Amino acid sequence: MAPNDSEYEIIRQMVYDRSRINLGKDKRELVAARLGKRLRALNMDSYTQYLRFLRTPSGQEEIQNLIDHISTNHTFFFREIRHFDYLREEFLPEFVQSWVPKGHRCLRVWSAACSSGEEPYSIAICLSEALQSHPNVNWELEASDISRRILEKARDGVYSQERVESLPLETIRKYFQKGIGSYAGLYRVKGEIRQRIRWHLLNLFDSSWPFSQPFHVIFCRNVMIYFDRPSQEELVSRLTLHLHPGGVLMIGHSESLSGVRHSLKAIHPAIYRKPL
Repeated sequence: MAPNDSEYEIIRQMVYDRSRINLGKDKRELVAARLGKRLRALNMDSYTQYLRFLRTPSGQEEIQNLIDHISTNHTFFFREIRHFDYLREEFLPEFVQSWVPKGHRCLRVWSAACSSGEEPYSIAICLSEALQSHPNVNWELEASDISRRILEKARDGVYSQERVESLPLETIRKYFQKGIGSYAGLYRVKGEIRQRIRWHLLNLFDSSWPFSQPFHVIFCRNVMIYFDRPSQEELVSRLTLHLHPGGVLMIGHSESLSGVRHSLKAIHPAIYRKPL
């Protein structure tokens, strides 16, 4: 069962107002598939009943569930590997050689749409490996997502064998705990990595962000494709403000800032630097 035209328009506008996710007309079947689970969970048999519930005081929490189910969470470890190659082979050596002597002793990184956690854990593994020979350089990693449900999964750091099997065996042994007994077939990111990450339930269009210090690197990948042009420009402008001069913004390889007004300089595909 799919929502009719008027029901879909109400849902589409509500999702946009709360998240800036811009659902096109071609997304109606996707919305129906994802919200069908919510209707069944609430024992509702129509979108009219569901939308009426969302307008009540007790339905306000359900709006978060609506956003949780609409937002896309497809990801995997070391997705778009060239970003991690750049981080390890170019940016981190530059940071050690040029930034640290200028007083930047702590590298700050933000995974701005972290989904189920594979991206921030990949970043953390990359930083741990690359900086292990530089004990004088510390690092901090913030991770955020709009979905409470998916953020809880990310914080737990538990993944099926299928999710980790593409990683090198040495990486799995070093950074994951293998489940046994009733947890067989599951792997959990080890505590020393999980505890290095600070997690935030965050809408990228909130009036303020909970960060007092700028970042050297921001990953904001494969999320802007869901926003319209004005929202993309607003977001890039705000991300730029939260970058150190000389810091870099990484976006998804399927995304582009072409046609988006910004002050960044393209240095590699899907990698932009804030001018000094």
